[in-house]
Amino acid sequence: KKKNRHIYDNHRKALVTSVDKKLPNGFLEEQEQRVVLLPRSPSLSKRYFPIPLDALEEEYRARSADDGKLFREEFNSLPCYYRHGSFEEASKEHNRDKNRYPNILPYDHSRVHNCLIKKFIAAQGPKLETVADFWRMIWEQKTATIVMLTNLKERKEDKCFQYWPEKGCWMYGNIRVAMEDVTVLVDYTVRKFCLQYQDSDGPRAPCLVTQLHFTSWPDFGVPFSPIGMLKFLKKVKAVNPPYAGPIVVHCSAGVGRTGTFIVIDSMIDMMHTEQRVDVFGFVSRIREQRCQLIQTDMQYSFIYQALLEYYLYGDTELDVCSLEGHLHGLHNTRAPHDRLGLEEEFRVLHSNLRSGASSFGIDDFNRVILSVKRGQEFTDYINASFIDGYRQKDYFIATQAPLSHTAEDFWRMVWEWRCHSIVMLTELKEREQEKCFQYWPSEGSVTFGDYTVELSGDSQGETFTLKDLVLTRTAEKQSQHVRHFHFHGWPEIGIPTEGRGMIDIIASVQRQQQQSGNRPIVVHCSAGAGRTGTFIALSNILERVKAEGLLDVFQTVKSLRMQRPHMVQTVEQYDFCYRVVQDFVDIFSDYANFK
Repeated sequence: KKKNRHIYDNHRKALVTSVDKKLPNGFLEEQEQRVVLLPRSPSLSKRYFPIPLDALEEEYRARSADDGKLFREEFNSLPCYYRHGSFEEASKEHNRDKNRYPNILPYDHSRVHNCLIKKFIAAQGPKLETVADFWRMIWEQKTATIVMLTNLKERKEDKCFQYWPEKGCWMYGNIRVAMEDVTVLVDYTVRKFCLQYQDSDGPRAPCLVTQLHFTSWPDFGVPFSPIGMLKFLKKVKAVNPPYAGPIVVHCSAGVGRTGTFIVIDSMIDMMHTEQRVDVFGFVSRIREQRCQLIQTDMQYSFIYQALLEYYLYGDTELDVCSLEGHLHGLHNTRAPHDRLGLEEEFRVLHSNLRSGASSFGIDDFNRVILSVKRGQEFTDYINASFIDGYRQKDYFIATQAPLSHTAEDFWRMVWEWRCHSIVMLTELKEREQEKCFQYWPSEGSVTFGDYTVELSGDSQGETFTLKDLVLTRTAEKQSQHVRHFHFHGWPEIGIPTEGRGMIDIIASVQRQQQQSGNRPIVVHCSAGAGRTGTFIALSNILERVKAEGLLDVFQTVKSLRMQRPHMVQTVEQYDFCYRVVQDFVDIFSDYANFK
C-alpha cells in the first residue's frame, strides 16, 4: 500500500515551470507533455446527493451564482484518485514512451488488456509510437465507434497523432485501415473506415468502424453552448450498433473532455431510468477506473449545463415523414396538454434569450471585425455577426442594412472577408420609411470611400432580382465579383405568401457559392435579425433535410439566437420556417429526390 501511495503522490504532484500559463477559472492546460493538475481539496469528506429532475434547474442556478462558486466547491470535493489503485504497468520502462503525459496513467486494475465488456474505453490520443496498439485495441475489443474530442493541433501544439489515412489505405501493425467515407458538418466530422486484420494465416473478415470527430471544442475552456455536443452525442448513439464492443473515447490526455462526454451520456441515461441525476456520485465512481476524469470545474459545470438543456428542451428533432403530423399538432388548439402548441413552443424559445443582450446588439465572440484604417481609431466596428451554417462555421454574415454613412464599411467588410454573395431581404423603402440605403449603382458605377462598385449585369426572377457587381479597391486596382440577390416577396409586416420563392432563392445562393467558393454569405434585412434570421434558419434546415431527411426548427433557431439576438423575431416567422420545409417536402415528395 505504501508503494501504491508513493506512486500516487508522484503522479498527483503538479510541476509548475516557467512555460506553464496561468489560466482563469482553474482551467488546466496540457503543456510540454504534462497535464497541470489542481491541488487536492481539503473538503474531500463533503457529500452531494442525487438531484431529482424537477429540481435540476433550481440547483443549476444556485451553483452558477457568484461566478460558479458552488460548482467549484463541488468539483474540488471529488475524490482525486482510487486509494487502492496502482500504475505499475504504465510506469515500466518499455511502456513509458507510450504515455502521452507522464502524470496521466491508467490504473492497473482497469487497464484495457482483456475481454471485459464495458460501455466505454477512455483512451489518450494516439502517439506515433502507439498507433498500431490503438488499432489492435479497436480490433480486439470489437469496437465499432471511435469518439474523438480533440483536434490534431491546438494552439500550435500536437494533441493527437493522425492515426487514420487521409485517403486510400494504410497498414498499422497487422491491421489494414482503409478510408471509406468522410462527411464534414459544422460541429463534427464523420469518417468511416474498413478494418482488416492480416497475419500469417491470411486476412480476417473486414469490419466497419465509424469515427465521430467533435471539432467544436475550443482551445480554451468549454463549448459556448451544449447544443452541438448534445447533437453529437445523439449521433454517436445512432451510429453505434447494438452488437458492437465498447465505444472508444479519446481526447488528448483521455481524461478531461473524454470524461465530460462519458458523464453527459451516462447521466442522460440515468434521467430516463431514474428521473434524477447524480453527477458527483458518478464522477466519483469513474475516477476509480481512470484517474482525473473531468479535469476542471468548467468541464464539471458544462456537464450540468448540458443536462439542464436536455431536460428543459428534450429531443426536438423530426423526421420529414412526421412533419405534417407535427404541424397539425402545433396548430391544433385542442391538442393534448403535453403537446406544445406553436405559440407555446415559440414562447419557450423566446424566454431563452440570453440575459444582457441589448436590442440587436452583438457579442464580441463572433463579431465581424474590420481592419483599422491607418490613423483612424475605432474603425474596426460594423454591426455584423458571423453565423454558423449546416456544414461550415462562420458560413453567413448577418448584418443590418447599410446606412449612408456605413456603406463604405459594408463594402470594406465584403472585400476583406472575400464575400461573393449578398442576400437582401428588405426593400429600400417600406411604408414610406427608408429601410436601407442604396449601396449599389442603378447603372454604371458608384464610389464609397476606397471602394468602387460597378453594375455589370442584372436579371429579374419571379420573386428576386439578380445583380452582378464588380467591387474594386481603388488604391490597389484589384477587383472581385459579387452577386447580389434581392428578394422582393417579403413585406415588413408578416411573412411571404408562399414558400416557393424562398426555396428558389436559397437554391440560387447555394449554386453561386459552389461556383465562387464557400466564402461567407452576407445576409441583411433592415435590422439584421428577423428576416435575416429566418433566411439563415431555412438555409440550414433545408440543407439538413436534403442531407439527412431530418429537421429541428426549435434548436436551429435557438442556436442562431445564441449567435445574434432576435434571429427569427416573430411567431409568424417561426411558423414560416415549418411551412417552407413542408412546401419543400411536398415539391420533392419522392424522398430520393432530396436525400
